[in-house]
Amino acid sequence: MALEPTTITTTTTTTTTNGGFVAADALTDLATDTALPLFNVEQVQLQFPIYDDFVAGQVANNVIILALSSGRILRIDLNRPDEIQDIHLPKKPSESGTIRRMFLDPTASHLLIATSLGENYYLHSQSDTPRPLAKLRGVSIEAVAWSPALPTSSTREILIGAADGNIYEAFIEQSNEFYRKEDKYVKLVWKVGEGGPVTGLWVDSLPGGDRSGEVRRVLVATRGRLMHWVGKVGRRGHEGHQGIYGGLFEGEQPVSFGDGRPGQGGSLVVSPDVVEQGINPTRFREEEVPERAFAWLSSQGVFHGRLLVDGNTGDLGSRVFNEGRLLAKGQLTNPNGVEAAGGKRQVSTDDVEAVALTQWHVICLVGRRVVVANRLTGDIVYDQIALEQGQRAVGLSVDVQKNTFWLFTPQEILEIVPKEEDRDIWKIMLKFEDFEAALQHARTPAQKDAVAIAHGDHMVGKGQHSEAAGVYGKSSKPFEEVALTFIDNDQPDALRKYLLTKLGTYKRSFVMQRVMIAAWLVEVFMAKLNSLDDTIITGAELSETLSPTQTREQLEAVRAEFQDFVTKHKQDLDRQTVYDIISSHGREEELLYYANVVNDYNYVLSYWVQRERWSEALKVLKRQTDAGVFYRHSSVLMTHAATELVDILMRQSNLDPRNLIPALLEYDRNFKGPLSQNQAVRYLQYVVNQLGSTDAAVHNTLVSIYASHSSTDESQLMAYLASQGDEPNFDQDFALRLCIQNHRVLSCAHIYTSMGQYVQAVDLALSHDKIELASIVADRPMSNPPLRKKLWLAVAKKVISQSNGIKAAIEFLKRCNDLLKIEDLIPFFPDFVVIDDFKEEICNALEEYSRSIDALRKEMDESSLTAANIKVDIAALDRRYAIVEPGEKCYVCGLPLLARQFFVFPCQHAFHSDCLGRRVLEQSGAAKGRRIREIQGLIGKGVVKGERRERVVRELDGILCSDYAVRRINEPFVAEGEDLEEWAL
Repeated sequence: MALEPTTITTTTTTTTTNGGFVAADALTDLATDTALPLFNVEQVQLQFPIYDDFVAGQVANNVIILALSSGRILRIDLNRPDEIQDIHLPKKPSESGTIRRMFLDPTASHLLIATSLGENYYLHSQSDTPRPLAKLRGVSIEAVAWSPALPTSSTREILIGAADGNIYEAFIEQSNEFYRKEDKYVKLVWKVGEGGPVTGLWVDSLPGGDRSGEVRRVLVATRGRLMHWVGKVGRRGHEGHQGIYGGLFEGEQPVSFGDGRPGQGGSLVVSPDVVEQGINPTRFREEEVPERAFAWLSSQGVFHGRLLVDGNTGDLGSRVFNEGRLLAKGQLTNPNGVEAAGGKRQVSTDDVEAVALTQWHVICLVGRRVVVANRLTGDIVYDQIALEQGQRAVGLSVDVQKNTFWLFTPQEILEIVPKEEDRDIWKIMLKFEDFEAALQHARTPAQKDAVAIAHGDHMVGKGQHSEAAGVYGKSSKPFEEVALTFIDNDQPDALRKYLLTKLGTYKRSFVMQRVMIAAWLVEVFMAKLNSLDDTIITGAELSETLSPTQTREQLEAVRAEFQDFVTKHKQDLDRQTVYDIISSHGREEELLYYANVVNDYNYVLSYWVQRERWSEALKVLKRQTDAGVFYRHSSVLMTHAATELVDILMRQSNLDPRNLIPALLEYDRNFKGPLSQNQAVRYLQYVVNQLGSTDAAVHNTLVSIYASHSSTDESQLMAYLASQGDEPNFDQDFALRLCIQNHRVLSCAHIYTSMGQYVQAVDLALSHDKIELASIVADRPMSNPPLRKKLWLAVAKKVISQSNGIKAAIEFLKRCNDLLKIEDLIPFFPDFVVIDDFKEEICNALEEYSRSIDALRKEMDESSLTAANIKVDIAALDRRYAIVEPGEKCYVCGLPLLARQFFVFPCQHAFHSDCLGRRVLEQSGAAKGRRIREIQGLIGKGVVKGERRERVVRELDGILCSDYAVRRINEPFVAEGEDLEEWAL
């Protein structure tokens, strides 16, 4: 079984309000489809037959409760419409009476059933057996106020209004025990003075409760009066079964509305939960309880208003009733003023039979019609015939949790469906000048834009230009019109705020608009800052309301706002334009701030460098990571702040030292101090030693600075050259030219030596009379004795030519006596030298020659003896023989060895000549193989004879008795296919 909605088709047309409030010209283009009604009445088709009439109906939490004339109760869960609960009262209708009223709590957990004979029953959602309420027997229930806590296991404390004007407090809970009563207690707490039935009850909680009890509001409605109580109620469980509302009714005086004269209706309804915004009122903290609306049906019409929750509770009732408004009965029963034939006005005689509240409207059942009025304006927005001729309504029910509205007739269930009921609320709020609410309820961008324009115009009219600027910035009102409005009214602050807001509304794709607005904002900011500065400097006050101290505070605030602006919108600012604008106003601080924000450090550095403020320039440089910035400004900074710059350079890991060489050389050219204080040398040493640079340009620069320094000390240059080793990173030819040009003899000799040019090194040293240096170089080529001897001869020649005495020269040359002999030095001595000066050296040389001759003679004798022994051994080889046994076999074929020509080796291995030849052929190359086959053919065919044959045989023997056995060293002892067991020991 299921429920299917079908729309009722009638001939009555829908009546709506014009809803056409237009607060500004921009609203005229907004067209609302008024042909679509805000409400519709749809028939719910039951998928199962019901033969009895409906006598009552209630809906809560998506559960429909239907009472039938037969005494049956149907419970239908709309989430599971195929599961229908059919419940019967304990007594027949003839005994207990027909069901007159039903009261269902918002959670659909608790149901009170009242019959025509005063029998009252309680049914819990977990039960299918209604239980009689003995303590309420005979009470004709007309209204129920459920607990605001919305409990599900029990009703907790509820208020029950009776037809005799009594109000009872009751506590009802489910009980499965026969002897235990459901009604835990029932207590009379109030009686309406003028008599008549209690037609409506409502209880809700208000903020301000404490441990002593909650603050609650109670509304009591009769046919002639509406009463409002506010006060604390007793604590639950503290007063036992005495209830909690007794003290409130006894101790508080109600605030009343109405003349007390009984009339028609009197029902009291409250608006449903705000489910459209996803708000659950039961989850609010006390200080955040949302306000509901109420409506009371009186003889004069529908009185409605808000159930205020804030403010002083002492006058809360008065404020609620004072803010309430009355929808006159005539306005609801005759909304269209239809004229009958003859021109007379046709007046409806129907009364308002029932009323319900939506979020924004009042639903009234007027005769057969459903009339809906807007609560804010009172306009009728819907008027449609819902019932057939002669059909009456059983009841109008509201599901306050699901925000659905139901109309029951004896045979049908109708649903009143709101369709975008808040569609025109924004217009109404706009009419009331509640712009915040209008913007909240505006749906489309066009609606929101219309609200913003109207709001801005309203504030401009009140002189609130700054507030209007923020609103205008989010609207589509023409840019030039808004800007001229602020300019004409001399409101630069409002103009600035408007431009900032407008800039935030443009997308990134609107490049031109964003750039122009941003540039204009820079101009506005600069003008404002200059104005504030002028006010401070002149000592005048900015206005009648600001003191000089406040002016300075405003200056800082505007400066901070500007800084935030350029930081946020730096992509929208044209760099050169901004520089020109700020510079034209002479704002140095803002100029540099902007340059830093856009990372234009070249500009900042150039700015400080042009003013020769080196410390500020270095502070900026410290924060940079772009290598190009260092390269561009290194020359001037090395000249004026070398030490600090080098400190900064040494902390940068992304620099290419090659690009800093021009600055370093320029600095060195003007530097006059010692090398130890040279900052270029300091940086290059760091690059070479710490960073391990191998760039030849860097090393050449360091060599150039070392070599060209005015000092004659070569220690630092020599230390550097020595650290480079045999494979230096500098250009040796370049370094050599520099050293020669600057007369760096030691360095030149070192470079010559490292290049292997020992002769040039010795010649250079000797040309500068550096005998010791030449001696050191001459000893270097230890692996080349002839060259070393040549070098020492050059040194000896220089020494002999400079020595004052032969003895001194001879002593010096003893350092190389392993290479030079006296006879090598004699040509260098003068012709007139006396031999007595070096007779001892000559005698020593002759003795050395004599010992060498004796040693050579001894070696010759030993060689002759060895040759004689070899000849004897060769002669003995001709007489060597081998014994072959009669049964000896060939080691290849295994046949008797003596059967044909064979070879026997000293190791006693014997082979047939042809077998040995085949084996040798297998191991020999192609050329030797051909020669063996050729010789075997000559011998076998008898082609050669005599002495020639002997030569051929010896050649063959020589070939066969070769290194054959040596080549077989890698062959295994056991050939493939042989039995391994034969080799077992």
